[in-house]
Amino acid sequence: MKEVWIVDDDRSIRWVMERALQKQQIPCRTFERADDVLMTLKSEQPSVIVSDIHMPGKSGLELLTEVKTQYPKIPVIIMTAFSDLDSAVASFQKGAFEYLPKPFDINKAIELIQRLSDENEEKESEPISEQLTEIIGKSPAMQEVYRAIGRLAHVRMTVLITGESGAGKEVVARALHKHSAMANSEFIAINMAAIPRELMESELFGHERGAFTGANSMRYGRFEQAAGGTLFLDEIGDMPAELQTRLLRVLSDGYFYRVGGHQPIKANVRVIAATHQNLEEMVRDGRFREDLYHRLNVIRLRLPPLRERKEDIPMLINHFLLSTAKNIGVEPKKVTDECMTFLKNFPFPGNVRQLENLCNWLTVMAPSQLVRTSDLPEEIRNYGNVGVATETSQEKAVGAHWEQMLEQEVSSSLANEEPDIMKKFTDTFEKTVINAALKFTHGKRVEASTKLGIGRNTITRKIVDLGLDTK
Repeated sequence: MKEVWIVDDDRSIRWVMERALQKQQIPCRTFERADDVLMTLKSEQPSVIVSDIHMPGKSGLELLTEVKTQYPKIPVIIMTAFSDLDSAVASFQKGAFEYLPKPFDINKAIELIQRLSDENEEKESEPISEQLTEIIGKSPAMQEVYRAIGRLAHVRMTVLITGESGAGKEVVARALHKHSAMANSEFIAINMAAIPRELMESELFGHERGAFTGANSMRYGRFEQAAGGTLFLDEIGDMPAELQTRLLRVLSDGYFYRVGGHQPIKANVRVIAATHQNLEEMVRDGRFREDLYHRLNVIRLRLPPLRERKEDIPMLINHFLLSTAKNIGVEPKKVTDECMTFLKNFPFPGNVRQLENLCNWLTVMAPSQLVRTSDLPEEIRNYGNVGVATETSQEKAVGAHWEQMLEQEVSSSLANEEPDIMKKFTDTFEKTVINAALKFTHGKRVEASTKLGIGRNTITRKIVDLGLDTK
């Protein structure tokens, strides 16, 4: 077993660290100066270096810089009695594995050193290999998706992709485009939930100069920008009724007009639509045109949620850890077998997007190269502990699932800089609650309002404002 090297000009710190390491039967060597460490490194290498920052001669940060330049695989822990933000930031920027402000808990420090030392000695997982395909997964559920993409590669039919938020619907849409005869043309993606209602028509079809206030020049819409290629309409369920009518005409006739225009334009695109909503239910409720639904639903491709393809989770984790590490220029993290088992059994309500975000977090925040279950964020660890014990815990899990999914959706909307986020989610919440109450009471508004604890006039106004159909 390789030694752990302690570098500090304070004799008492060296003595305490040496005794604590020897107690755990971890071989160690102490140094007073950074220059002595650099000289010794020419002939032998430790498993871990633990260095103070402020020392005579070279500082700990200078030592860290030279070690990471010449021996990048040796983990370095920085410790200092003069802890401040600049030192902490500089330590991590230069490649430190951890930053320990003095006085620190000696037991936790030794535990961290033990972990890093063990990781250098053992090969607990296979080297991560780069995944070259655009879609990751070998599960039976994903094989069905691959077969569908293969069959659709040389046809130009409209495709409707359904699946939960974060499942990767745009990734599948891009794969359909990439493997089609239109691969060399544009792939244009537009999220219907992210565009203000009043701008949607111009965004899709463009406008002529002077068509409305502020239209100072002619503008090409997405249909023209995607000419000869693919137009991906994400969250099609959020398209307002008046625009559904225009889209239906384009899909039926193959022509459209720019806003304010009089010349018909040929729509030379393949349309792929996607939604996480139940369009059949929206059609029944009068919130989505039935004829447009049938035009879009020529070929339906259901993308399974991550919980239905758990065997793909290790491949996805390795892929995301590798790609994130490449993006920020660090060595990719690896996951222990125990942690991988935990994650394979985690429900991931946010699907692949949530898993990718988790891997981004672990790459930056996990304290060592080998990720254990204890390194996972608290909300992930706690979430994994519910749903197996009592009925009460199962009820809590359902509540947490609902709230976590809502949080994921809100975070996604914020990241996409969508407008009127509060109104969007408030309307969706009220529609869902009132619809459920009306179904429960078989359309009896008075009874529904009583059960919901709101006034009769309130529920009547909400039904009108939200465009609900209670037939």
